[in-house]
Amino acid sequence: MRTSRVIQTVEAHTEGLPVRVVTGGVGTVPGATMAERREWFIENSDELRTFLMCEPRGHSWLSGAILQPPTRADADAGVLFIEVTGVLPMCGAGTIAVATVLVETGMVAVTEPVTTVRLDVPIGLITAEVQVRDGRAESVTIVNVPSYAHALDQIIDVPGYGQLSCDLAFGGNFYAVLEAADLGIPFERDRAETFITAGRAVMAAVNEQMEPVHPDSGYRGCEHAVFLAPGSDGKHSRHALINVPGWLDRSPGGTGTSARMAQLHARGQLALDEDFVNQSFIGTSFTGRLIERVAVGGHDAVVPTITGRAWLTATAQYMLDPTDPFPAGFTV
Repeated sequence: MRTSRVIQTVEAHTEGLPVRVVTGGVGTVPGATMAERREWFIENSDELRTFLMCEPRGHSWLSGAILQPPTRADADAGVLFIEVTGVLPMCGAGTIAVATVLVETGMVAVTEPVTTVRLDVPIGLITAEVQVRDGRAESVTIVNVPSYAHALDQIIDVPGYGQLSCDLAFGGNFYAVLEAADLGIPFERDRAETFITAGRAVMAAVNEQMEPVHPDSGYRGCEHAVFLAPGSDGKHSRHALINVPGWLDRSPGGTGTSARMAQLHARGQLALDEDFVNQSFIGTSFTGRLIERVAVGGHDAVVPTITGRAWLTATAQYMLDPTDPFPAGFTV
């Protein structure tokens, strides 16, 4: 058996979203912080991301996380979040999967009933509280980064759909939040491709007409569109979440749940210390909670927690034959 590269992974899914956690075969990425490592990786090692995420080894709705030594003394591990589209500053579902993998494989010291895992990620330090029973991670609660409503009641001109009202919110990534009914799309499982088409159009329109920029980090661009189901409110919400370049998230979305709660709080529909259930297109859910008011730039912001579950599905080794015509994978 010939191979010029071997990558070890633990495969998992977070409420339906497949997550590939890289545990071996990747050296330490240069950089004094995880943000610097993210930039170095994008510029110098992006073929590793496409090798793992794209066909023939991956697929368009796969998420991933590359474990790294932390760059700060108060963290247990560093993480780079990868997808077909690029390297994310943060991924809530990925964080839940990573914390579950670290506990269930014994890569961190495990205590019951709660194991605290601190992750060094490009957007900052993320703390995960893992509920553990008999060595099994039953749920994970993460404290996410400060989230805020970037702009409410924005009117965007979307080709094929006309003028639409949307809210822009940040929960680790930027999200456009719209009512599915405003586009005339019935909220039904067989309309997944219709939502994907609309999501692509909405994200392109937002970035062309009012590209959001984070006031502190400079992170820019809307890469997610949320279409709310009828009846969604400040206690329970269901949605279709579309991610760049155009795939439907199977999970409720961790950063998306954070952004949604920040949007609801800005509208006076969700107070601190109240549970909020956010349901995915396939029916799985995260439970969110706002625990503190803070400020981000000139914006009122909130600190969210997200609780969800992940399950391990496999361990794997991904190899590269020297004659493979797709050493960096491909997309179609």
